[in-house]
Amino acid sequence: MVRFWYNSKTMSENIRVRFAPSPTGKVHIGNIRAAIYNWLYARHTGGKFLLRVEDTDLERSTPEAIQALLECMQWLGLDYDEDAFYQTKNKPRHMEAVEKLLASGHAYRCERTSRDGKTGEVIMFKMPTEGVIEFDDIVKGKMSKKAEDIQDFAIVRSDGSPIFHIANVVDDIDQGVTHIIRGDDHVENTFKHICMFKALGAPVPKYGHLSMIVNQQGKPYSKRDGAAFVGEFRDQGYLPDALFNYLLLLGWNPGDDREVLTKSEMIELFDLAKVHVTAAKFDMKKLQWMNGEYIKRMPKDVFTSELVRRINEAGMTIPEGYDTDYLVDQLQIRTKFLNDIPAACRCFFSDEFEMDEKAVEKRLKKEGVKALLVDLVERFKNAPDWKAPALENLVKELSQGNGMGPWVHPIRVAVSGRGEGIGLFEMLQLLGREKTIARLSSVAEKYAL
Repeated sequence: MVRFWYNSKTMSENIRVRFAPSPTGKVHIGNIRAAIYNWLYARHTGGKFLLRVEDTDLERSTPEAIQALLECMQWLGLDYDEDAFYQTKNKPRHMEAVEKLLASGHAYRCERTSRDGKTGEVIMFKMPTEGVIEFDDIVKGKMSKKAEDIQDFAIVRSDGSPIFHIANVVDDIDQGVTHIIRGDDHVENTFKHICMFKALGAPVPKYGHLSMIVNQQGKPYSKRDGAAFVGEFRDQGYLPDALFNYLLLLGWNPGDDREVLTKSEMIELFDLAKVHVTAAKFDMKKLQWMNGEYIKRMPKDVFTSELVRRINEAGMTIPEGYDTDYLVDQLQIRTKFLNDIPAACRCFFSDEFEMDEKAVEKRLKKEGVKALLVDLVERFKNAPDWKAPALENLVKELSQGNGMGPWVHPIRVAVSGRGEGIGLFEMLQLLGREKTIARLSSVAEKYAL
C-alpha cells in the first residue's frame, strides 16, 4: 500500500508560524487563542510569528474589519515579526501554482453547477485514489485517512478566483511556514493540504490541531453563551493580560498549580507537547477571578490613575486633600473590573446615587431598623476617633458578642445604597463623619421602620 508520509524530523529548525484570520470585524476568542499559541511557540523557540490576513472575502474583509483585527492583536500584545501578508495580493502566485498542478496532472478542469443553479468551469484538485495519508499531529498524535475517502475538491471557482485550499497552501509556501497550529475544525483540510504540498513539490509543514473551546454543556462556545469576541471582553473592562493568560490555560497548563503567569513565564514554559487533546471548557467565573488577580497586581500608581480618570469621566470630582491613597488600598484588592470603579466610588463623591431596591427591602424595611439608625447617629456624633478600627469597636460593643450583622448591613445600605462593597468601617472612614450622619438620619426617616 502506498503511504503519503511526512517525517517532521527533516524540518528546518528555523521555526516560522503564522496566524491567518479572515477578518470580519469581530475576532472570536477561539481564533485569538490559536494566535496566542502560535505567538508563544515562536517566542519560546526563537522563531518567527507571522500575520497573514486572508482577505479574499471582499464583502466582509473591509478596511474597518482589518483595522479591528489589528487593534485586537495590538491590545493583547501579539506583535508579529514581518510585514502583514495580505492574501489578495498573492493571487498571481496562486494561479501560477494552479497552472503547475494542471500541467502535472494533479488538477483538471470540469463543468460544475453551483447551488444557485449556475453552471461554469471550475478547476479541481485530483486526490490520490489509493494509499493512506498520514501525519504526526503535534497535539493529537498520529493521524491517518485513506486517500480514497477524500473526494476531489475545487481550487478555483468558475469566476476564476482561487479557493481557500490553494491560496492557503501557496501562501504557506511563500511565507516559509514550518509549523501550522490551528483549530481542529481544519483536520480534514490538512489531509487535503498535505497532498497539495507534495504535488507542488514543497516541504510539508508540521501540523498541530487545537481542541475546541466549549460551554458548560460541552457544545461549541458562542455568542449565546456570553461574550465571545475579543472586543466585547475589552469593552467590559477585562485587562488584556488577564484575557491572554486565561485563553492560554484553555487547553494548556505549565505542569504545576500556577495559574497567574507573567508573559516571560509563559514564553519560558510554553510547550506544544503540553497542549491538551480534550476540549477546553470556558468558565466565565474563572476569567472574572483572573481579571481581579491582575488588577490586584497592577502597580498602585497605575490603578490610581485609572481610578481618578474613570471617576472624572463619570462626572465626579475627588475633593482636594481627600485620602485617595486609602481609597485605593481598599478598592484595588476588591475590584474585578475597572469599569466597576465609578459605581463603587459614587457614594464617596456624590450624594446622587441609586438605592438598590432589593437591598433596601431586605436590610432597611425591617422592624427596629429606624431606632437602630437613630441610635447610631447619636453614637457617631460623639465618637472620639473617626478611623475604621475605632468605628468597628464601637459597633462590636453594641453587638455584645452576638455578631455585628444587624448593624453592619443596614448601615452599609443607608450610606452607599448598595449591599456590597469595600469593608464597611473603611467605607465610613472614607465618607467622613458628616456624610455618614447625614445619610443615616435621612434613611432612617425615609425608608426604615
